Amino acid sequence: MDMIDPFGRTISYLRVSVTDRCDFRCTYCMAEDMAFLPKKDLLSLEELDRLCTVFIEKGVRRLRLTGGEPLVRKNIMHLVRQLSRHLDSGALEELTLTTNGSQLSRFAAELADCGVKRINVSLDTLDADKFHKITRWGHLDKVMQGIDAAQAAGLKVKLNAVALKDFNDAELPEMMRWAHGRGMDLTVIETMPMGEIDTDRTDQYLPLSLLRASLERQFTLTDIPFKTGGPARYVHVAETGGRLGFITPMTHNFCESCNRVRLTCTGTLYMCLGQEDAADLRSPLRASEGNELVAEAIDEAIGRKPKGHDFIIDRRTSRPSVSRHMSVTGG
Repeated sequence: MDMIDPFGRTISYLRVSVTDRCDFRCTYCMAEDMAFLPKKDLLSLEELDRLCTVFIEKGVRRLRLTGGEPLVRKNIMHLVRQLSRHLDSGALEELTLTTNGSQLSRFAAELADCGVKRINVSLDTLDADKFHKITRWGHLDKVMQGIDAAQAAGLKVKLNAVALKDFNDAELPEMMRWAHGRGMDLTVIETMPMGEIDTDRTDQYLPLSLLRASLERQFTLTDIPFKTGGPARYVHVAETGGRLGFITPMTHNFCESCNRVRLTCTGTLYMCLGQEDAADLRSPLRASEGNELVAEAIDEAIGRKPKGHDFIIDRRTSRPSVSRHMSVTGG
């Protein structure tokens, strides 16, 4: 039943965007006046559960809920609780989510009760004013309350920070010390050319090769084989005792070991984050009460999963590499 792509990679990790909506408007992710999908276009929670179940039956072992911001989807905990049955049966090894943290204080305890063991929280700065500037609508104190609630509930928290030139690059060493001091890993991510935004990405883009070289003037970084199922490459930081991850879609792509596909809240399957090719799963899902048509559509899509993406950010390439925003695909 395993899904094997044309390059021999086993697809065992599904990222599901449960909504394209978000209560932030991060400047590197979307425009402030974003037009979101009509609610009538979204799959119901029951349909999302059904699709996820088909993927699990076909070999998915890790499932991550994303958005937009997944915790703003109405009744989202119903879906989490439904999916947790696959943890109980042993069919699913891990159910987790990526969040901006704004709603975590409300849901952390229930997430833990549903069998979620760890979560990723997106956090680009520890400066409240800068946080409000980069998110446009967000407030740092709410995210900090959410992180506190998550750790109190026993959830393992990993922080994700997008490295942005002349914004948070000088702050990242202190963010790392703070995260490691609270028992949290930190992963830094290169900004990606996805969707039209209000700013020039060439002004934001910071190659992580330069960041690592800068960090190595202060810290002892040792490459380690630690993996969480995603694309991050990790180092151990001797001075803090913690782990630091690098996600480098631009300078050192992670395509050779890609085990992931992404499902949107409308039932569109993207086989690669950085390519436009996609498969419609909503139509076969709704065409039959059985799952045979969906399974066939998934097999056909996996059969054309590309070898990798071709992201470019430079002064000569003003258009994004793909037209859709990250919030549509699921981060």
